[in-house]
Amino acid sequence: MLNNMLVLGIESSCDETGVALVQTQATGVPTLLAHALHSQIEMHQDFGGVVPELASRDHIRRVLPLTTEVLQASGRSLSEVDVVAYTRGPGLAGALLVGAGVACALGAALGKPVLGVHHLEGHLLSPFLSEDPPEFPFVALLVSGGHTQLMQVDAVGEYAMLGETIDDAAGEAFDKSAKLMGLGYPGGPALARMAESGNPAAYALPRPLLRSDNLDFSFAGLKTAVLVQAQRMVASEAALASGVPAPKAQANHGSSAGFENLPLSQRADLAASTQAAIVEVLVKKSLIALKKTGLKRLVVAGGVGANRMLRQQLNAECAKRSVRVHYPELHLCTDNGAMIAMAAAMRLQSGLQQASTTYAFDVKPRWPLDSI
Repeated sequence: MLNNMLVLGIESSCDETGVALVQTQATGVPTLLAHALHSQIEMHQDFGGVVPELASRDHIRRVLPLTTEVLQASGRSLSEVDVVAYTRGPGLAGALLVGAGVACALGAALGKPVLGVHHLEGHLLSPFLSEDPPEFPFVALLVSGGHTQLMQVDAVGEYAMLGETIDDAAGEAFDKSAKLMGLGYPGGPALARMAESGNPAAYALPRPLLRSDNLDFSFAGLKTAVLVQAQRMVASEAALASGVPAPKAQANHGSSAGFENLPLSQRADLAASTQAAIVEVLVKKSLIALKKTGLKRLVVAGGVGANRMLRQQLNAECAKRSVRVHYPELHLCTDNGAMIAMAAAMRLQSGLQQASTTYAFDVKPRWPLDSI
């Protein structure tokens, strides 16, 4: 059964609804037959972030039409599906329950087994969907909106934590800094676009834990530094206009009012400096992890893995050290059903786990990857 097995994957952990169909092979990695994705970004923009109740309701509306779309694109029928996989956690509880409930209902209706998948394992294994899949073992840099982790990956299910964030993740640092700059939601991509015309050395922002003796991350202090710098820039501009010396800037309840009215060149400089600080920490910590483990292969996964500056600097530094770097395809960096179907298929192929015909389900909004 493990050869030519069809695995339907459903992702609903946050603000993307994803469905995909993957087929296992006698040898090598499974093949992605089709996938479909709906992003809720436009719906949440007016609120400046994800509203859990709205996210859950939208998943309910989208998941079955997306499943139909995937089956039609692959030329397969629902009756041909062998296993239904879903994201069990971590994520928003209500959103997770939608995917889990639909998956288990489909499994029960079809008489087919189901499998709950760890969301971060999906990201971790997503580069196997690319045209240049990695080989085990490797160091993995997981960088997303809520997680920043370095792991040693020896095989499917064999993960050793090397370092993780102790507060804000890299994606949060991008998004929160962008919000201070009035860039809306989601802020990370908007900040990166603005940074393209800025000077990354314009402002001396901190690189938290860069000189620590561990591989952990911390980005909360960077956000505060960005806030103080934004307030200083606003005060300086006001002083220039009024002729009154500007007071010393201090973090003031998260407010950087007036920053969006500054000249674009100044705003772009702060965006570029912020991005440079985040990327430098990610790159240097990754290089240290490679050196400590002695491995010559790096996998980068998660939404922040799409950042152009991060890819450029990792590629350049790893090339100097004869290290191969692997990324998921750009359209698979965000949350998606393909990574869930792939992770399920690889776990089943490896014999690490069996799908279940017990259709009672639970979800795990908080679920450490190294505990699976």
